Amino acid sequence: MTEKNEDEQPIAGKRPLQLRTGCETAIDAEDLVRVSGRDVTPERLAWAERLLKEKGPAAAERYLP
Repeated sequence: MTEKNEDEQPIAGKRPLQLRTGCETAIDAEDLVRVSGRDVTPERLAWAERLLKEKGPAAAERYLP
């Protein structure tokens, strides 16, 4: 919800909060590398692909709150 002033106009600089649950799309190897806080490299993509094959989408749970 956007904050509004007395005239019911949106306050400048405020925007609606957009939450994502993660269920909109499947996590891929690049996503997993990024949520782990690392830079994307071919080696790290290979690591992430292996981890996703082993654990599936649950592989990201150790990095996400």
